[in-house]
Amino acid sequence: MSSTPALAPAVSLEKTPRFDSSSSSTHTSASSIPSHTPSPTSASTSTSSPIPSTSQPSSNYNTRNLGLRLAADAAASFTAACLVAPAVSIIDRAIMENASGANSLVNSLKTSFAQLLRSPAQVVTGRPFALILMLYGGTYFSANAVDTASSTISRQKASTVTAGAAKFTASSAANIGICIYKDQVYVRMYGPPGVLPRAVPMLSYTLFALRDCMTIFSSFIIPPRLGPALTPVLDGFNLHISGQTAAQFAAPALTQFVSTPVHLLGLDLYNREAASWRDRVASIRKNWAVSSFARIGRIVPAYGVGGVVNSKIRKSLMGRLE
Repeated sequence: MSSTPALAPAVSLEKTPRFDSSSSSTHTSASSIPSHTPSPTSASTSTSSPIPSTSQPSSNYNTRNLGLRLAADAAASFTAACLVAPAVSIIDRAIMENASGANSLVNSLKTSFAQLLRSPAQVVTGRPFALILMLYGGTYFSANAVDTASSTISRQKASTVTAGAAKFTASSAANIGICIYKDQVYVRMYGPPGVLPRAVPMLSYTLFALRDCMTIFSSFIIPPRLGPALTPVLDGFNLHISGQTAAQFAAPALTQFVSTPVHLLGLDLYNREAASWRDRVASIRKNWAVSSFARIGRIVPAYGVGGVVNSKIRKSLMGRLE
């Protein structure tokens, strides 16, 4: 009876050191635990597995190749502008000289196109060509940049094309700002013979801005909206042309019948400072038809050919960057 209580403490004392105090057994126990308890390394790895906050903005916007996309916008816009600038600068000069009485429309066109054929380098390095290049290159680029900004913010494809208020506002601001300066230079270069250049009236600037807003709206806003509706109609006539392309040519051209009187009034306010309003209306009626068709001949290259070339080059370049 007395030996049984004496054995119990000996057994408990022998087992306790084997579990707690032996360094070799402690190492062995620790090696068997990691399968159930994560190590410090694995714990730190699991806490860093979520996406860092620094990369979060890129997931909200389509910023892939953004710099190259803007470069593609510029390449498309100024390539198209360079293509149309010679013809547009010549037609602009003819319209100005015809309105001021310095030359007839036909004679001015003949003289300028002959000069283009004889010495093209002289034409493309002249100030009129440079003004037109900056005018339409800047206008195309502003429209392209709005499309790129929209595709970036809304996480759409790089080749996405918009047709909204932002595009109209940006392209109008660029076009009006450069065009008013261009018209100021042109009207002084090709104004009435024997008359010293003077300041362009503020009303003329206002009319030029209104003219440009009408053209921009018909060139950048109407075609993307009207194009899809025209495509089935053109397909019904077996015409191998898209509705977008047809609208790109037709809308700006037809707008000139409305915007040309505004343009002629702005020129007349500069050319004939003391004329009565009755004389101005009579002059606009006289020159409306010929000037409208001349401006159509100017707008078709600028926003028809130039607009189509700009959009196709941009689409091709953006397709490679998507």
